[in-house]
Amino acid sequence: MSDVLRENALRLDTEDQLGKLREKFALDDATVYLDGNSLGALPAHVPARMADVITREWGQLRIRSWDESGWWTAPERIGDRIAPLVGAAPGQIVVGDSTSVNVFKAVVAAARLSSDDRDEILVDATTFPTDGYIAQSAARMTGHRLVPVAPADVPAAVGPRTAAALVNHVDYRTGRLHDLPGITAAVRDAGALAVWDLCHSAGALPVGLDGNGVDLAVGCTYKYLNGGPGSPAYLYVAERHQAAFDSPLPGWNSHADPFGMTPGYEAAAGALRGRVGTPDILSMLALEAALDVWDGVGIEDVRAKSLALTDFFLECVRAYVPEGRVESLTPEAHGERGSQVALRCDEAPKVMAELIARGVVGDLRRPDVLRFGFTPLYVGFADAERAARVLADVLGDVLGDAPGS
Repeated sequence: MSDVLRENALRLDTEDQLGKLREKFALDDATVYLDGNSLGALPAHVPARMADVITREWGQLRIRSWDESGWWTAPERIGDRIAPLVGAAPGQIVVGDSTSVNVFKAVVAAARLSSDDRDEILVDATTFPTDGYIAQSAARMTGHRLVPVAPADVPAAVGPRTAAALVNHVDYRTGRLHDLPGITAAVRDAGALAVWDLCHSAGALPVGLDGNGVDLAVGCTYKYLNGGPGSPAYLYVAERHQAAFDSPLPGWNSHADPFGMTPGYEAAAGALRGRVGTPDILSMLALEAALDVWDGVGIEDVRAKSLALTDFFLECVRAYVPEGRVESLTPEAHGERGSQVALRCDEAPKVMAELIARGVVGDLRRPDVLRFGFTPLYVGFADAERAARVLADVLGDVLGDAPGS
């Protein structure tokens, strides 16, 4: 069986049209990197770009680079480069700040866009913790009641008192893909606003923000977009809401005349209203350079490979790992799966530590979940086969004989 799976992996890698992109990343053959859903790999050309930013743009041009090197317009320029990856037209995404800060802007702005009689904010009950923390604070500040709801139950829960619903596109623990088109339609049909967190979907699968009528969205750039640790997040404000978008953080960068230095605030037009303070130029320009790897890449092709990779990995796990050792938490159905596989097992912390020691890098969600992220731009089928094979060896060494043996 192992020979057959390895032969299949070799064949699939040979046929893979995206496989040539791997050489654009700083990766070594000794490691299978399956943690791109936490931190994407370094695009190989980024260090040279950053050396130029530091030595020439900062070191020589200094303050002139705000104009001459395009620093000032970077947030919206880079936003327009992200836009095609999430199905948005230009002029609706601004890059800057962290995901948490952008969630705060989006939820508060959504509450302010709604009528006074709408006093509830729905929040994904399975959400990444920071979204829940921020939503709770935003609800207190705006006088709304926070209502945790499972994503699948949002269409039934949304009603005349709902101002907005904040939902994660992909569950960070299990890799479950939630129904963005259906949930968005239900929220909007009820007169509320749909706010989506795209951290675990952007760059891995089609999102379709404009086509699905999403109102507001946020996302990070250090996962599937490979922007680097702590790279700035982004905020999407649908064009129809931009004129009324009332940011709770009206910084000088979002002023209509930022260098007028007037005491009164007048919001800029368009997505620039999502800006706050001075952009983090070094990390922002590293992100801009990293996005070069997407030139000529179709997100539909990325999605097709993602599903094929996760299918193949699950097949290898079933073939190599004795029954009962692990339980997949990731849905089998393609329409319900993101780009990761989550496996529950005993002694998960020890298992992941040993996997990493043997060159298979995934991550852990306590107490018992192993996560393996499949980034189609640089992960191949041979990587998936090797990861499953090493997992079986590690489980045997850590847990002893297989159940029932």
